[in-house]
Amino acid sequence: MDEEHWMVKLQKVFYPLLAVIGIPSNIVAFLIFWQRNCMVSKSSTYYLMAISVADTLVLLLIVIIELVLRFHILEPFWMRDPWCTIRDILNYGAYNASVWLVVTFTVERFIAISGFRLKAKLCTSRCAIMVITLTFVLSYLLAIPYFWSNHSQMRQIYNNVTETLEIRYVCIYKRKISHFFVHGLVWFQTILDYIIPFIIIFTLNGLTLRLIVRSNKVHHSSKVKGMGNSASYLHFRAQKRKSVLLLITISMSFALLCATRLVTQLILRIAYYDIDRADYSQTINVVADIGSMLDLTNMAINMYLYACTQSKFRKELLYCANAMLCPCKRCKHMHADSPTAIYQL
Repeated sequence: MDEEHWMVKLQKVFYPLLAVIGIPSNIVAFLIFWQRNCMVSKSSTYYLMAISVADTLVLLLIVIIELVLRFHILEPFWMRDPWCTIRDILNYGAYNASVWLVVTFTVERFIAISGFRLKAKLCTSRCAIMVITLTFVLSYLLAIPYFWSNHSQMRQIYNNVTETLEIRYVCIYKRKISHFFVHGLVWFQTILDYIIPFIIIFTLNGLTLRLIVRSNKVHHSSKVKGMGNSASYLHFRAQKRKSVLLLITISMSFALLCATRLVTQLILRIAYYDIDRADYSQTINVVADIGSMLDLTNMAINMYLYACTQSKFRKELLYCANAMLCPCKRCKHMHADSPTAIYQL
């Protein structure tokens, strides 16, 4: 019996752990933003709640159903029709929404920070809800072409445990489908989820940092003249600094964690298109799977990023943890008296 590659063993441990860490943290982050005022704008609150929902869908559909189950079930249910034909619609739809909610949040915060005249119209709760709804709808509409790409087929597969050939269903690209359609679909997904978002995020973050430098120069000159020390002005600068920190942390963590997958996907698309992805003797397969693991990690860590960058969110998170760990009457009374209490247990 062949010994499992270390990458397979790593994934068997990593993906269940990622789901255990990520799904509860996304739910907690959603509830905190929903129930409490975390000192961020209402539009930002809606975007952060939507990102939590999209990330949870990715962890459920891709990490648990597809990546975890395949290591423990010989023939997962999504290997057969009709699940085989709609699997990628659900998976890519959720992933598209997660990516583009980060992009739209970056655009919205850049408009708010830069102080454009459009801020009054575009950085509102109503506009945020409309953009979020449109993002989810378009994300799934753009994934519909995958309905015609996959089908379920019976194949002989070698079972390493019993050392015999078994007949199983597999979900693969249709043989009759043209290579042009398959290549176009794959490249379209790569451009949609990686190349365009990277360009937008790095461009806007660069412009944001430029605005910060210019703002600091103006603040320094006004301080020299004695006009930059008022309490209201300093409070405004502190709030703006927190908003910038939140924006850059979320968008850059997404970009950096997805960078490895972007590079490996481009290499696979260009030089190793017909490679067997289960062959870990090929270094590119190992690196590509590491890129996928880092990419999906981005869907599980946002709550921790909020806690690291936003003191108000951190306080609410601590009170929530205390409320769950100390459900006694004394703790209830203590949290009820606190102005930042979250729940009445």
